[in-house]
Amino acid sequence: MSSSKNHPEEDLDDMLDADDAAEEIVDGETDDIAMDSDNEELILHNDSIAFFDQAQDSLFAIAQHPVHPSLVAVGGSAGEDDNAPGAGWLVDTSAAQSRPVLPASFASDPSAAQQPKSTQLESLFSLDGHTDSINTLAWTLPQGEVLVSGGLDGRVRAWKTDVRPGAGVKVTFLGEAQEVPEVNWLAPCPPPSNPNTVALGASDGSVWVYNIDPSDAANPLQIVQSYFLHTMSSTAGAWTPDGQLLATISEDGSLYVWDVWGAAAAKNVVSENGMTVVSMTGEDQRFEVEGGLYSMAIDPAGGFVAVGGAGGAIRIVSLPRLSASTQSKSQARGRTAPKTSADPTTGGQILAALQTQSDSVESLAFSVTSSTPPTTLLAAGSVDGSICIFDATRRFNVRRHIAGAHEDHSVVKLEFIKNTWILTSCGMDGVVRRWDLRGGSTPGPTANAASDAGLVKEWKGHRGDGVGGGVLGFVQGETGERITTAGDDAVCLVFEA
Repeated sequence: MSSSKNHPEEDLDDMLDADDAAEEIVDGETDDIAMDSDNEELILHNDSIAFFDQAQDSLFAIAQHPVHPSLVAVGGSAGEDDNAPGAGWLVDTSAAQSRPVLPASFASDPSAAQQPKSTQLESLFSLDGHTDSINTLAWTLPQGEVLVSGGLDGRVRAWKTDVRPGAGVKVTFLGEAQEVPEVNWLAPCPPPSNPNTVALGASDGSVWVYNIDPSDAANPLQIVQSYFLHTMSSTAGAWTPDGQLLATISEDGSLYVWDVWGAAAAKNVVSENGMTVVSMTGEDQRFEVEGGLYSMAIDPAGGFVAVGGAGGAIRIVSLPRLSASTQSKSQARGRTAPKTSADPTTGGQILAALQTQSDSVESLAFSVTSSTPPTTLLAAGSVDGSICIFDATRRFNVRRHIAGAHEDHSVVKLEFIKNTWILTSCGMDGVVRRWDLRGGSTPGPTANAASDAGLVKEWKGHRGDGVGGGVLGFVQGETGERITTAGDDAVCLVFEA
C-alpha cells in the first residue's frame, strides 16, 4: 500500500482539481478521428462473382480438373501455428452466378435493380491427413482420375475423383507415400501412354516419379524412378509435351533433364550417368546463375526449356528431339527450330542468356500464337514487379518490358490463354491482371502506363501490399473465361472475364 511519504506536499498542487475531474466532454468537442481496431480505415474493392472462405489460413496451392474445369481444389494451412496441420477443399465454381453485362443504371428501372452479390461456394470434400501445410496440388492426366496433394510434412496423398454429371463428385482416398522431408512441387505427365503418373521435387533435392493405380488397393502409389543429383532443394519441374522427358531445377543452380521411360537410351542419347539427356550446372560459367534457379517452362513444341532465377537471369537450353512427330509439329506451326536442336544428339546447347529484370524470376510461361506466321512468346515475371516478354522466333529479343506490372510487388504466376497473345498475371499486390501483348489500349483521356503496356482488365478482391495478402496462384482453364484464385488472405475468389 502506498504511503503519503511518497507524495511530497508540494506535489499536491499539480494534481487534477476535483471540479475538473467531474467535467463532461461533449461529443464533437474533440479533434479525435474515429478509427478501427487496426488504427486504419480499410477500403474494400471486390470484383469477384463468387468466394470460398472456409480456409483458416493462407491458401498456397490450387489445381483445376483437366476435363471438368469448374472443379477446383485449393489447399494450405489449417491454422496460423507453426505446427498447424494442412487442409484442402474441393469446390465447384459452376455455382457462381454471372454478373449482368450492363450496370444497374442501364436497367429500365434503375431504382429497382439490385446490386449483384458474390456467390458463397461450399466445400464438396475436405482434403485431410497432412500434418503440415499443403504446398502443391495436381490432378493426374489425361482424365483427372486422381487428385494428388503434396505437403510440407513430406507426404504425398492421392484421392480418386469420380465426376458424375448431374450427381456431383465422389472422392475416395487411395493412399499416401512419405519419402522426403518436404514436397515442393507436383507435375503430372501429359500423354495417355503414361496415365496417372506424377513427378515431384523435394526440399532435399530429390526427384521422384510415381504411377498411381486406383485399382490397386494394396499399393496404389508405385515408384517409377527416383533421382538424387540435385544438391539443394528442387524448386520446379516440367514434362516435355510428349511426356518422354522430365526437366527439373534446383536452388543449387542445376538443370537436369531425365530420361524417365528410357526413350533417349533407346536412341543412345544419354549422359554418362545413364539417367539424363541434359546436365547443366554452375560449373559451366555460361550457364551459371548465382543464387539458384526458381522457375521453368518448356516450349510447347518441346524444342527448348527456359529456366529463370536470381538476379533476373534466364537461360534457354535446347532439348533433344526424340521423335519425328515433335519435329514435324514444329514445322507445321511454321516455326524454324534452332539448328542446334535439329539433331537428336544436340540437346544441352545454351541458345540464349537473358537478363532484363533486376530481381529473381519467379514465373515463366510460353505461348505459340495462332497468328500467321505463328509467334513463340516467353513471358517472365519477377520479384521486382515487372513482366518481360521475349520473342523466341527472333532470337529472344525483348518484345515488351512492363515495369511495375504489379507495382513494386512480386509477380507470383503468369499463364497464357492457350495459343493466344493474352497473358494473365497475379502478384503479391493482391491483384489479377490480363494483358494483350499485341498492343496497348486505344489512347484516351484515361490512358496510363499500364493500359499503354497492354493491360485490358484487372480484378481486385484479395488483400494486398504483401502483408498477410497477395494472390499465390490461379487457374483459368483453356479459354480464360473464369479465373479462380488462391489467396494468402485465406480466401478463394472467382472472377469473370
